[in-house]
Amino acid sequence: MTTDPISDYLTRIRNAIKANHRLVEMPSSKMLVELSKLLHENGYILNYKVEEETFPKTLKIALKYHPTNKMSAITKVQRVSRSGLRKYSPSRELPRVMNGLGIAIISTSKGLMTDKQARKENVGGEVICYVS
Repeated sequence: MTTDPISDYLTRIRNAIKANHRLVEMPSSKMLVELSKLLHENGYILNYKVEEETFPKTLKIALKYHPTNKMSAITKVQRVSRSGLRKYSPSRELPRVMNGLGIAIISTSKGLMTDKQARKENVGGEVICYVS
């Protein structure tokens, strides 16, 4: 059992990218599935799948690499809000990652969303991580 599953999720992805792995497996939760969904929708991962047969449920993520130069679609993953220091941001002060080229994942009252979606819906919340 990890004390911070989101940090564990991001660290597993970061380590798999450094080792050029195609697939990452980790224990699943609703929050991690939503994070994977956002990364998939924004083109940072190929696909994700929850294995229901295993206990605990396993989340499998297929990482995305460029076909010719084998570079990962994810260049940097950074945890912002931690269990020891939470970072909240109102809708008008949401961070921009790499001047709009990356995404910030925000936990709002309407669920997890990217910084662009949160600005569009005019909601703020806890800044979970930056992905570029």
